[in-house]
Amino acid sequence: MSIWHLIILLIVVVVIFGTGKLRNVGSDLGGAIRDFKKGLNGDDEGEPKPTQSSEKLQADPPPADRATQSQRDSSDAK
Repeated sequence: MSIWHLIILLIVVVVIFGTGKLRNVGSDLGGAIRDFKKGLNGDDEGEPKPTQSSEKLQADPPPADRATQSQRDSSDAK
């Protein structure tokens, strides 16, 4: 591909899209690449990080007694 092919291609793109649209595409593409790199690095500045007090884990309830389990099973059979 020679330099003349690139110049003709550039002229066609400018005629089709216009200079204003190309400027917007360039800034949008730059922002998308910046956000992608932040996502890869794990830099989430916009999201608040949870604190230890709000991250309380709850334990599972204790398992039911075997006697209670068998009573429930016998009442379901009726």
